[in-house]
Amino acid sequence: MNVYTTDRIRNVVLLGHGGCGKTSLAEAMAYLAGLTTRMGNVTDKNTISDFDKEEMKRQFSIHTSVIPIPWGDVKINILDTPGYFDFVGEVEEAVSAADAAIIVISGKAGIETGTRRAWELCEKFNLPRMIFVTDMDIDDASYRQVVEDLQALYGKKIAPFHLPIRENGQFVGYVNVVQQRAKRWNDKGTVDKFDVPDYSKENLGICREALLEAVAETSEEFMERYFNGDEFSEDEIRQALRVNVIDGSIVPVLMGSNILARGMYTLMADIVKYFPSPDKRTCAGINTKTNEVYQADYDFAKPKSAYIFKTIADPYIGKYSLIKVNSGVLKTDDVLYNYHRDCDEKIGRLYILRGKQTEEVSELHAGDIGALAKLSQSQTTDSLSTRNNPVAYIRASISKPYVSMRYKAKNKADVDKISQSLQKLLTEDLTLRNVNDSENHQTLLYGMGEQQLEIVQSMLLEKYKVEIELMRPKVAFRETIRGKSDVEYKYKKQSGGHGQYGHVKMKFEASGDLDTPYVFEQCVVGGAVPKNYFPAVEKGIAEAVKKGPLAAYPVIGVKATLYDGSYHPVDSSEMAFKVAAAQAFKKGFMEAKPVLLEPIASLKIVAPEEYTGDIMGDLNKRRARVMNMNAENGYQTIEADIPYLELYGYNTKLRSMTSGSGTFSYEFARYEQAPEDVAAREIEERASKLVETEE
Repeated sequence: MNVYTTDRIRNVVLLGHGGCGKTSLAEAMAYLAGLTTRMGNVTDKNTISDFDKEEMKRQFSIHTSVIPIPWGDVKINILDTPGYFDFVGEVEEAVSAADAAIIVISGKAGIETGTRRAWELCEKFNLPRMIFVTDMDIDDASYRQVVEDLQALYGKKIAPFHLPIRENGQFVGYVNVVQQRAKRWNDKGTVDKFDVPDYSKENLGICREALLEAVAETSEEFMERYFNGDEFSEDEIRQALRVNVIDGSIVPVLMGSNILARGMYTLMADIVKYFPSPDKRTCAGINTKTNEVYQADYDFAKPKSAYIFKTIADPYIGKYSLIKVNSGVLKTDDVLYNYHRDCDEKIGRLYILRGKQTEEVSELHAGDIGALAKLSQSQTTDSLSTRNNPVAYIRASISKPYVSMRYKAKNKADVDKISQSLQKLLTEDLTLRNVNDSENHQTLLYGMGEQQLEIVQSMLLEKYKVEIELMRPKVAFRETIRGKSDVEYKYKKQSGGHGQYGHVKMKFEASGDLDTPYVFEQCVVGGAVPKNYFPAVEKGIAEAVKKGPLAAYPVIGVKATLYDGSYHPVDSSEMAFKVAAAQAFKKGFMEAKPVLLEPIASLKIVAPEEYTGDIMGDLNKRRARVMNMNAENGYQTIEADIPYLELYGYNTKLRSMTSGSGTFSYEFARYEQAPEDVAAREIEERASKLVETEE
């Protein structure tokens, strides 16, 4: 591929709900640009971007793909992202490298949860955007309805550029709202111009009015002329669009059919015309040598620097670090410095990726997107620069995972291989976490949703030939006491020669401190138990609290007081007093009203206000207590305390209740006494663990 200068690059991310047509849109654009001779589709499993076997099997995008499309003398770097929320990390990585966005909406399905999420992401990252309405070849697709719904949501900045023309149920052409001219596709793949049909004039009037309102909103002069009934010239409209699409105050709406590859020509022409090249965007990091702000601003004349926005670690195509060049011009065999890892990286060859295909290039200019192969230490969100001008860019904010599953190897011989394979998947996907929960003897896999974790399980089998089982995670219960007890225990053993003798009298009660397992005190008088055995007694307590006598869970909040006992001058030993103390603890604990404590989480839910009733009803069923509610901008934030036991499966339920628009997060709050039925069930299930402890 040719080398493109910064002003001839457009970095565009495709956003939208799952199944709205992002991948097929990218496919149609690539076909129209001459990159392919036959247009692939998701059903036939032959698209450029959905090349992963898991994507082919499930027929939706899981990873972000980069497709550079040459259009005239400009390169459009298309970032095709997944639409389902489980893969939001991929979307966040892509958005961090984009300079503009196309929000894709199905004309049949209309505005969906993913549409709103896409808009919110653009707002968060201050991205100029266009909206492309697909499926216009389907008879019941309604472009007008989509435009009206968009205006209801986002106001007068919505500016429809086109209007579909249908004849006998067929999508045959469109009306250019700016020119007020109709165009029909012909057999040569070009368009024939003709007068706007009478049946389209009413809709043209509606769309023209919406476009002019959007233009009028951009300046006081235009607003005054608009209210005075003045007509704007085509040049004035286009000039206003060029300026205001970039700052986000106008959002054009285009439409077409991905299957018929219609509407892509005007889309790509408008991308080049209205979207900013990287040098029209700002980009800043910190010069770590001077601690001053470094304004890179995609300036090719400044020292080289780049940001790694994504990593591909595939056993078939190898490891590639996808970068965006933030300043300077990267060339083959450059050596770059990674400030975060304090290491030099020899970048070797430079590549661009087109789906799974790699193509070598001689250089990458500021603002361009490319790939570096086999970097030794650098990871996603790291910055690369020169040692003389070391720069650190702000790392992209990646969503934190809250859905966990316990996993174990189906074949114990694969444990090490599973660990290594998971590490590669974690390198690719920053929303995955692998946690070793030694306290509960389990390993946990955290992700954005159950579907993501199931796909990880499938990828391990498909790519790395190792198999894991996914199970419900164990919940970390605790044991404590609510009453008091006074017990004694005498450990006496005679087996020829020296025997064993330890005798303790102890009191047990609640310490009032649930942050520490136990408090040990002694008030022995008269040397009934010599001082040198006090540490052994405490050691016996310390070991006993690791597995409580109630359900073999760790004990917290107990105060143990040694007040009396006896010893034998020959047979007493530290071991004997340790055993005596541990047995006294078990006896005393069970006599002091033992209870099971369950962990409580502080849960925060954010969802559209219309779902509040359903969410509240479900929280009541899950034994949650609502602590606070706050409504803002059409969203309700609910804060509640909920037992960890009730969080399992909550992700699926919340998405079901809110059509995928609700999100949640949580953190550990405290321990509370478990209800009798919950405690009884847990104690029964843990009976075997108690037997193991006794043995």
